[in-house]
Amino acid sequence: MLLRIIFLGFFTKEILAGQRFEQQPSYTEVNPGQDAYLECKVFNKRGSCSWQKDNKPMGMYPHKYEWISSNQQNGDCSIWVRAAQLEFDDGSWECQVTASDFHTQDALTSHPVRLVVRVPPQRPRIEFNGTQVLPGHNLTTLHGEVAVIKCVSHYGNPPPVLKWFLDQQEITPSRRQTNTTELDNTKTWLAVSVLELTISKENHGRMLSCVAVHESYSTKSSSIEVRLDVMFVPETRLVGIPTTDIEDLKDSIAIRCVVSANPKASVVWRREGQSQPASLQELLQFSPAIRQHSGLYTCHARNKAGDSVPIRVQIDVKYRPKVISVGRERVKTSTLFAPVNFECLGEGNPPPTYQWIQKKRSGSIVERGTEAKLNIRNVTYEYQGEWRCKATNIIKGEEQSDVSEPIILQVYGAPQVLRHTATPEIFIESGQSVDLSVVVCADPRPRSVAWEWGSLRLEAGNEMGKFKVDEVTQEEGEDCYLTTLHVKDTSATDSRTYYLLVENDKGKDTHAVQLYVNEPLQMSTLVSVAGALLVGFLVLVCICIYAIKAEKCCFSRKGDFKPSDIDGKNLDIEKTAHHQLTINQSQHPASVGGIPADAIYTTGPRGGTHPDAMKPPPSTTHTFNGRTSFEERYHQEDLDKRYRSFSRYEPPKPDDNWSYANKYKRRSLNSRKNGTFRPKPLQLDNEKYYDLVFPKQRSTDYRYVYEPNGLDRADL
Repeated sequence: MLLRIIFLGFFTKEILAGQRFEQQPSYTEVNPGQDAYLECKVFNKRGSCSWQKDNKPMGMYPHKYEWISSNQQNGDCSIWVRAAQLEFDDGSWECQVTASDFHTQDALTSHPVRLVVRVPPQRPRIEFNGTQVLPGHNLTTLHGEVAVIKCVSHYGNPPPVLKWFLDQQEITPSRRQTNTTELDNTKTWLAVSVLELTISKENHGRMLSCVAVHESYSTKSSSIEVRLDVMFVPETRLVGIPTTDIEDLKDSIAIRCVVSANPKASVVWRREGQSQPASLQELLQFSPAIRQHSGLYTCHARNKAGDSVPIRVQIDVKYRPKVISVGRERVKTSTLFAPVNFECLGEGNPPPTYQWIQKKRSGSIVERGTEAKLNIRNVTYEYQGEWRCKATNIIKGEEQSDVSEPIILQVYGAPQVLRHTATPEIFIESGQSVDLSVVVCADPRPRSVAWEWGSLRLEAGNEMGKFKVDEVTQEEGEDCYLTTLHVKDTSATDSRTYYLLVENDKGKDTHAVQLYVNEPLQMSTLVSVAGALLVGFLVLVCICIYAIKAEKCCFSRKGDFKPSDIDGKNLDIEKTAHHQLTINQSQHPASVGGIPADAIYTTGPRGGTHPDAMKPPPSTTHTFNGRTSFEERYHQEDLDKRYRSFSRYEPPKPDDNWSYANKYKRRSLNSRKNGTFRPKPLQLDNEKYYDLVFPKQRSTDYRYVYEPNGLDRADL
């Protein structure tokens, strides 16, 4: 049992103490001719060390492959590769250790590692569209194109790292670099980097470079540069376009078509409507410019990239106006009121405006039309004279014009009074002289010229009293004549319409002139008018005074009258009358049944000695027209009912129109509870007069009491 335990412990120790790699070989690069150190260390090494290259065992050869340690018992299996060469040494190396014994099976094999014998790659090159671009040459591409550019490096070991630069700015390609062994030499590598670059015309002329980074280079890198030659469609612009008017035979034109293009473009100037080019250069020049150079010009550029957008310019050469024709007739003849037409044909740039100008015999100038064609519907003698067509335009702010040859217009026909030259109405003062002048035109000359007014007729060259007609004289206008009627020492009887009658072989015409003679007023007339105005003024003043007084009277009556006072005053009168009757009956029993006439109605002081106090006062019953009842009964019975009088004790009739009828107050006889009656006025000697003043009461049940107003109120 003890032996078994010892055996197991020894066996376990052996297992735990088996060989293993302490340090495996790693990737190694070495320049040609240099020594390469491949490290390999084994812990608890028991087997034998060996190396294998490319799956083939390698032996140790002096001065070529040598152990680092002469005795590998210490576990150091590293070797030297002397004077490394690509053909013999470059490859995949493995460090191997045989098993300790047959039973343990602990043989070791390291991971294969590369021993690279550096080989400097060839200088990189740039390829575009399958064609190599030589260093410093142009890489030609189109604007807007996505160019696929390759950078290739051959026969390098290991493959170089390829980088892209545009000028000094690094560009990261969208694709990763690919490395493949060369077909003719598998020990070396082909490195390819693909750059996809969007080309714009702004990149034209910039340097694109590819840099190969490799340790075998003395400068650690090698590069190639090419110039980007970006082709783009020509772009054109115009320089020197005239900003002011170009005048014929005076100014020059020089317009340059500036082209931006790659490659260089050919420029062609063409004039619209012509097949031949106007110019094959950028500069379009005319010196001097003439009117025939006017037109629309187009600049067109073309290169390999394409054609430019045509750019146009309008050349407008200005030239003075010129009247080409006004018709063949130099003399036109027309009858009166017939239509006449004129037409003017001219040229100019800018197109001219037209004026038809008439020059009369007097030398005055009249503008008749502003169009090339002039149509006169009803020609008159005023249109006679010289007619010219004037063409006008403006060049550089200055007016340029041309006038045609004159055309003579002659009009013949019946006489025509130039009414716009005559005054239709003339106003003068009496005693002044006046001349009635009228211009009349006629061709042939008038054979009869006369003035008529009323029943009188006065021919030209004759005189009658204060009227005189001059001989017809030639006026400034062609075929126009002046006739004048003189009137001396005018008076109001000369205010009338005067008629001019003109006649020739073709007809006649009539014109009226109204004359107004203002005659001053006579002194007697002025005095009469002033007197009438004064009388009217006095009458107006009287009316105003009367109206004011009547208004005051009306106001006085209205102010004193209060309907509420009537009953009270009547009651006071009755009470006073009843009290006086009682006293009289007690003092004069024989006079019972009557009261003195002045007991109530009197205008004098009581008890006085005035003679009038003994006279019986007349009835003072008032009407609306101010008359007493006495006067009304004897003198106004036949008048209208509205003027009827109202007695003091007589009730008003229904048709009585009296505004104060309400002053009569009715009292029923049934209201006499105390048995007393209204006292009867005293009897006068004259019974008729008494009956007239105090009429007998009617057999009625009512009595009326009168209260005088403010003007005729009696003293009680």
